[in-house]
Amino acid sequence: MDERNALTVGFDLDMTLIDPRPGMVRAFEALNEEFGTELDGQHFASNLGPPLEDVLRGYGFDEPMVARLVTHFRAIYPTVVIGETIALPGAAEALEAVRAAGGRTLVVTGKYEPNAALHLKALGWSVDRLAGGVFGAGKGDVLLAEGASVYVGDHFGDIAGGHAAGATAVGVATGPYSAPELREAGADVALNDLTEFPAWLAARG
Repeated sequence: MDERNALTVGFDLDMTLIDPRPGMVRAFEALNEEFGTELDGQHFASNLGPPLEDVLRGYGFDEPMVARLVTHFRAIYPTVVIGETIALPGAAEALEAVRAAGGRTLVVTGKYEPNAALHLKALGWSVDRLAGGVFGAGKGDVLLAEGASVYVGDHFGDIAGGHAAGATAVGVATGPYSAPELREAGADVALNDLTEFPAWLAARG
C-alpha cells in the first residue's frame, strides 16, 4: 500500500499515551534546589502541554535564565522522569489498533524529542515517526506532511493541531480537560481514555 494513502494516525505523548506527572514534579523540585527558584511542580504536572519555555517565561524569568532552566531540566530528565512514567490505559492497544488496520503511527509532541524517544524506548513502543518540540497549530505542519487523517490528544492545543492539518481531532479526557470541555473546544470526537480508541477506529472504517 502507498504510505501516502495508508491510514496515518498521530498521537500526542504526555497525558495521551503516557503519564509522566510524578517525575515532572520531581524535576521541578530539582530545579528549585539547583537554582533557588519557587517553581510549582504540581501545577506544571497538572497542566502539561504548553512548551516548557513558555511555562518558565510565565514566572517572569529573562531569556538567559529560561535557557539555563530548560537545559538543566532536559539534562536531568532521563534519570528523574523516565523511570517514574507509566503508560496510560489503552495506550499500547491504541497504537496496535492502528497497525492492525494497516496504518502508520506518529507521535507528535511538544516534548524535547530526545527525551520523548527515551519514553518510547522504555515502554517498548515503536512508531513510524516521532516529532518533538511542536505545540498547538504547529503540530499541523508535521501531521499534514505525514498525511495524517486523525490526531489524538488531551489538550486544546492538540485539537488546534489536528484541525490545522485537516485531520479528525480526537480528544481524550486523560489530561486537564473533561470530554465535554474537549468537545466544546472543537474536538470532533471526545473519548474518556484510549481504551475506547480501538472500537472508535474500527467503527470509523
